[in-house]
Amino acid sequence: MSIFTPIPPPLRFADPVTLVATWFGSGLLPKAPGTWGSLAALPPAFLLAWFGGPAALVMGAALAFVLGIPAAARYARALGKDDPSEIVIDEVAAQWLVLAALPLTPLAWCAGFLLFRFFDIVKPWPVNLVDRSLKGGPGIMADDMVAAAYAILVVVLLRHFTGVF
Repeated sequence: MSIFTPIPPPLRFADPVTLVATWFGSGLLPKAPGTWGSLAALPPAFLLAWFGGPAALVMGAALAFVLGIPAAARYARALGKDDPSEIVIDEVAAQWLVLAALPLTPLAWCAGFLLFRFFDIVKPWPVNLVDRSLKGGPGIMADDMVAAAYAILVVVLLRHFTGVF
């Protein structure tokens, strides 16, 4: 018995679409795949930030977003679902964007992780509007980017009013 979600016949684990859409299988882990995807985004984010700073994280987020649109669309189409939970490339792109707004410290990154997960799960307006309105690959990717914008806004406000971060 595998702990991973089974991959449907048109897709295989080694298929680039599956690797990108599930972020190397992290979205196939049971219970809270979005959280697993966000966690799996942290080690490469650290490397991007360490070697290239916030600009590298923003470029990585943009690349993940661009690659995520067709990968998410193909994976979802293969499953016959609108937004399968095992697609987590959207969490990766959004998480990297949030982390780009923060200093490379454990406390800041923990806060960025928690803020993004909060807004991604709660889906306040307009995150929920984007989630309902856009379909296919762009829809799968876009609502997480709006949730990331909320997390970044909180970071900016905390920095401005409290000096934290």
